[in-house]
Amino acid sequence: MLARDDTRPQGAPRAAVIRRISTKFLLAVLAAVVLPFLALALFVETQMAGRLSKDVVLYSLKSLAADLAVRVDRDIEEFNSNTALLAADPGSYLAIDEALREGRGELDGEVEDMRRLMRDTQVQQFDNWVLAKRDYDLLMLVSSHGRCVVSNTVGRSGLGLSEELLADLQARDCSQEIWFEAARNGQPFRVDQHRSELLPPRYPGVAHPENFHIAFSAPVYWPADDAQPERSGQFLGALFVLVNWARIQDEVESPVLKNYFQGLVGPDEFPSAYGWIWAADADTILAHRDPSLYGESVSTSPRIRLPQMSAAARESDWGLYPEYEFAGRRKNAAFKHTHAVTEEGFGWIVGVGIDNDDIFEGVRELRAQLFQVTALVLLVSVLWTMLVARRTTAPVLELREQVLKVAGGDLAAHNAVRGRDELGELGRELNRMTDEIRDSREKLVRAEKEAAWREMARQVAHDIKNPLTPIQVSAELCKRAHDEKSPEFERIFERTIEITLRQVAHLREVAGDFHALTGVRKGALVRVDVGAMLAEVLELYRALALERGVEIEAQLQGAPVLADTAALRRVLQNLVSNAFEAMPAAGRLEVRVACEAGAACILLKDSGEGLSAEAQTRLFEPYFTTRSKGTGLGLATARRVLEDLGGSIELRNSEPGPGVVVQLRLPLVESV
Repeated sequence: MLARDDTRPQGAPRAAVIRRISTKFLLAVLAAVVLPFLALALFVETQMAGRLSKDVVLYSLKSLAADLAVRVDRDIEEFNSNTALLAADPGSYLAIDEALREGRGELDGEVEDMRRLMRDTQVQQFDNWVLAKRDYDLLMLVSSHGRCVVSNTVGRSGLGLSEELLADLQARDCSQEIWFEAARNGQPFRVDQHRSELLPPRYPGVAHPENFHIAFSAPVYWPADDAQPERSGQFLGALFVLVNWARIQDEVESPVLKNYFQGLVGPDEFPSAYGWIWAADADTILAHRDPSLYGESVSTSPRIRLPQMSAAARESDWGLYPEYEFAGRRKNAAFKHTHAVTEEGFGWIVGVGIDNDDIFEGVRELRAQLFQVTALVLLVSVLWTMLVARRTTAPVLELREQVLKVAGGDLAAHNAVRGRDELGELGRELNRMTDEIRDSREKLVRAEKEAAWREMARQVAHDIKNPLTPIQVSAELCKRAHDEKSPEFERIFERTIEITLRQVAHLREVAGDFHALTGVRKGALVRVDVGAMLAEVLELYRALALERGVEIEAQLQGAPVLADTAALRRVLQNLVSNAFEAMPAAGRLEVRVACEAGAACILLKDSGEGLSAEAQTRLFEPYFTTRSKGTGLGLATARRVLEDLGGSIELRNSEPGPGVVVQLRLPLVESV
């Protein structure tokens, strides 16, 4: 870190602080921007008090959608509970049982009055229930034969049902109805919004909520009875309940929705918020403030065509719809799924929306005033900033010139420091930094030279190591043959001497090549038979193969190429050495040389463990190795040598089977 150079004399007048550029800009901002905008913020806060931002409105829409879903789920739970309660009422199973006994002729005249009283009592109970709840159009008990036993005789309005309608109910066979089949199987059932065939429409010819219903059913059983244990749990029939859709429609038209956003509009205006309900398919409208939309498709209906809303409702259980346009107005809305069928619901999607005009009405009222005040503030700010900038630009430009000179390599560049403000301090620090960069560059050059020598030393060590391996193995084999007095000792001794002399000569070539890297000389390119050279390299490792139990299969075709003999031999020897490293105990090495499409193709395939994912991506990076020994320069050097000769190298895992495949290509040279 550069030390701070504060040359202000001790005891200097504190008034000098006023000359600092930070103080100048602070005063400028306070005078030209901050104070006017503080007044503007106070003005806006006063005018917008009690109004909601768009984010708050969107959050409120989600809350209202969740609340609406809760109310609808609560309604459905109430209908489910009431249906189950009525089905379990003693009057229900007694009424059905008496009807079944009457149908079998088991009742005599003495109990006729009792049967009639029981039936009348159940009818009265149903009538009282309809009048008290005001949501039910029909309560009907059906026997196990599917025939109506008892139903209410009055409607929600208090008027009696017609004799003709009651007669039709008595004559109707319900045994094939899906809800009856569910009851026969011991399951309650719910029927989604529909136009019921059991009752005539209240408003014929028009789309009206009271023309629609949802239905609930529950099985009726003979209860546990110690006196008649054989009848306990006997299926007697079903209770069918028809609920008028107006109850659900009232939920989506609840005044709560409009009153919630009353603060967005004027006192004499009404917000546009309203709710709706879609079927479980997230595409069919079931409830809306416009009943003519009942049954319309959200995604395909010509009146709507909002497939993005259906998609949003299918993708999430609760959230916001994308902003959309309906009936010529831009809107925002939220949705929430109600309980699914598996949760004793219908899986409806409820929505709550509001016009964007309502959201931004308060902002529109202030927009003109905001534009005027903002324009004035900007004008003053620009004029004042131009005046201040003119006084501060000159030293900044001088610093820029110095930076450009330093970037161009002139580390002797300095600026004449003037002033005691931040720019003056910056100039002094820049001069000091330039001096440090100059010193650091000299140190870096020395470090790079040392790193280059270290890398060369690693490379020398790597290339010297490979010839030493066959020398050591051959010497150990010769010593063992001598100690064991092997009859093959003479032949092994001669081959050991031959290999040793050859590798010593190779070491001399390595030393010469590294001498050439200094720029004194470069290797000459000569015509080389790759097949013959690879055969020589394999012969060097023959003893190591016998010791480790590695089987070598070679198919070597003559392939003349133009190459530096020593460099190419080192590449091939390094690759063969790598293959043996991958097979420390037994294995198979396949080596092939062939001529294809004007190139010599060399392939080496071992049966080792193969390459990891990391190794495959970093094989040719200098100093990267997967072995505990080695510098990691072998493959990097091999690729450089081959690319200099116009060739290539590729390593990959063998498929199928374990191991690594190495493939080299070198351009063939025409025969001389």
